[in-house]
Amino acid sequence: MVYLMLHFSWTWVGLVITEGQKGLQFLSDMRTEMDKNGVCMAFVEMISNFLALFTSTTQKLNFLTRELAPVNVVVIYYDTESVSDVNYQIGQYLVTWKVWVTNSHWHADMSGRNFIFDAFHGTLIFSHHREATPHFKTFIHTANPSKYPEDTFLTLYWFQNFHCSISDSDCTLRSCLPNASLAWLPVNHFDGAMSDASYNIYNAVYAVAHALHEMLLQQVVMNQVENGDKLVFSPWQLHPFLKKMQFKNPVGDQVNLDKESNVEATYDILNFWNFPESLRLRVKVGEFSPHGSYAQLSISEDKIEWATGIAEIPRSVCSESCLPGFRKTPQEGKPACCFDCTPCPDNEIANNTDMEQCVKCPDHQYANIHQNQCLQKSVTFLAYTDSLGMALAGTTMSFTLFTFAVLVLFVKHRDTPIVKANNRALSYTLLISLTCCFLCSLLFIGRPNAATCILQQIAFGVVFTVAVSTTLTKTITVVLAFKAIVPGRRMRQLLVLGAPNYIIPFCSLIQLILCGIWMGTNPPFIDTDTHLEHGHIIIMCNKGSLTAFYCVLGYLGCLALVSFTVAFLARNLPDTFNEAKFLTFSMLVFCSVWVTFLPVYHSSKGKAMVAMEVFSILASSAGLLGCMFVPKCYIMLLRSDRNSSHGFRDKIYSGRRNPS
Repeated sequence: MVYLMLHFSWTWVGLVITEGQKGLQFLSDMRTEMDKNGVCMAFVEMISNFLALFTSTTQKLNFLTRELAPVNVVVIYYDTESVSDVNYQIGQYLVTWKVWVTNSHWHADMSGRNFIFDAFHGTLIFSHHREATPHFKTFIHTANPSKYPEDTFLTLYWFQNFHCSISDSDCTLRSCLPNASLAWLPVNHFDGAMSDASYNIYNAVYAVAHALHEMLLQQVVMNQVENGDKLVFSPWQLHPFLKKMQFKNPVGDQVNLDKESNVEATYDILNFWNFPESLRLRVKVGEFSPHGSYAQLSISEDKIEWATGIAEIPRSVCSESCLPGFRKTPQEGKPACCFDCTPCPDNEIANNTDMEQCVKCPDHQYANIHQNQCLQKSVTFLAYTDSLGMALAGTTMSFTLFTFAVLVLFVKHRDTPIVKANNRALSYTLLISLTCCFLCSLLFIGRPNAATCILQQIAFGVVFTVAVSTTLTKTITVVLAFKAIVPGRRMRQLLVLGAPNYIIPFCSLIQLILCGIWMGTNPPFIDTDTHLEHGHIIIMCNKGSLTAFYCVLGYLGCLALVSFTVAFLARNLPDTFNEAKFLTFSMLVFCSVWVTFLPVYHSSKGKAMVAMEVFSILASSAGLLGCMFVPKCYIMLLRSDRNSSHGFRDKIYSGRRNPS
């Protein structure tokens, strides 16, 4: 029966069992098998013979009106002859939407009811498989009242079915159909097949005969029976022989009364057809053969007539199956078959129905939108083909070309006062370093590798150190140049010896030492982040030692702060081409960019973090270029009248007379 439930996916089944030792044993065995195979009992109703006779219908069969989840399949186990009582009560409800599964003790109601619908139409019956008994068929064909005159039931049955009349003199049957036979009757009036009960009685008689024979043989062997003595024995003396009795009946079937061996019996699955009412056909629709642990159930679904009103295979479940992408969540206080369907958590899938637990996708995969399949993650980085990468690369090349154009312009006007007055060697150095600053941002774009991860940090640290230290040198040079004009000042000697120019290599050397320590202890490396963005594996350069990175950045900040302080103090020095104000603004922009960079950088993720660093490099470099060189280019290209030595000298002397 449990195999049948599994075949049709019935997991919510009710049990109606007649009380008694066999019924309780059936309940125990049924519960064990159902629990083992994941089938739940919706209810268990025990019906006793006493209740069937003396209690009300509502008390006996309240399971038919009980409010439960849809229970469309009910197993009824009979072990007594009170079948008609229970069947009659069920029939009163006209429960035509349920499928009844029962054992061979059940039999159709022969009371002659002729309702349009029958509650037991479509019942599935498990019956012991047996071959037809030839002697029984002969008996059915030849049995008649004249042959068995003492059988009053047969006489009455003959009178009812073969249009006989009764003699007034001796009450015998007259005028019956000639050569009438029980085999003529339709199955709804007389079932000529041997029932399980008849077959069991048939075997029981032979079992007693064999046991008696064995007992007599044993007594003869033991010389307990003498010639002429009358055999006297008690019935209990047959029990030891019956328990171990094995024989083949006249049909050829092996009969074994041993309980353990009898488990291997083969069962026919019969379908009861009773629509229209009184058809009463039992049609074999399948077979069950329990061969040890390899039980086999074969069934022809197209032959089955389901309960009246059911056109297809019925469903009997407490909860509908959870689709892929959902997992089963038990309902508190209810059997395991009653559950809710809960969506799988993020990045977990359920690729089958009714899964107990969701499965987490591997790191290189992610769950699709339906959460029923793991998909391969795509590798992503700040690529040149991305719109963001393309925009940053285009901006980088534009600024690089612009810086190179400014350098060409300065070389072309190298003999003009504005270029000379601002130390053209330092201007060339700053423009070249700014060009490298712009170009180093390209190391951050594209697929990272071990070389670019190291180069981008070294290039960033060293090139920016050169640019900032050059700016500091220019600032100090402006201050010394103004102080050197006063006769007798020691500043003049420092300016003549070119002392400020040593600032660039000295500051760059310190930065190189810091970068060397960084690369020697915990250098940058390629890293992957599989959890940051859904569906993507982000390839990026890990800074390695964050302490070293912030030391490099902090050192740059200190240089910029010193340069800003000196430029701010020298902003009012009188000079026609005084760069102090421009240096002040350039360092203000530089510091603002990198101070803003830190919080924004840490709040960014994935490609945005790399893009933020590239943007900071471009913005700070553009700030230096714009504040320091754009005004000079404006004078060289559009205000050449101000780029003359005459105006330069006049401005110097006016500054001496009126220092501001």
